[in-house]
Amino acid sequence: MRLSKKSEYALRALLELTEAYGQRPVRRSDIAERQNIPLGFLEAILLQLKHAGILGSRPGVDGGFRLIKKPEQISLGTIIRALDGPLAPIPCVSQTAYQTCEDCPYADALQCPIKTPMQEVRNAIAGVLDHYTLKDFAQQLTAKTTRSKKPKRPLPVSA
Repeated sequence: MRLSKKSEYALRALLELTEAYGQRPVRRSDIAERQNIPLGFLEAILLQLKHAGILGSRPGVDGGFRLIKKPEQISLGTIIRALDGPLAPIPCVSQTAYQTCEDCPYADALQCPIKTPMQEVRNAIAGVLDHYTLKDFAQQLTAKTTRSKKPKRPLPVSA
């Protein structure tokens, strides 16, 4: 699995919205500027997340986007699936978009030599992404920012 640029930008935008959770909506232009995301691309991403039931929006001067669920209720797996589709590397191991392999000679066999390792890959990816929520994701950023803002010790002055 490779994370698309769309999902990468979405996660960065959602960090902004997680930090603003419970406050006023955040304008897409502010998100684009702070996260260095092209505005047109961001608009499409935010609309897709809105249609997926992750974001809400309000028009007007005080408008913008906001999370409609608590950050701890939104997993990274949910976000990536909403934008990029199933996490499975092949369709016959997907739990959300299962499809039989039409051209595979093992499709009707009791065991497929490809399916087992690909199912393990899918389970590993989903296990990680479904475990982390936006709250966890944002707390990692806060912890790193806090650590990097510690005052540096002054260098000793030699006489």
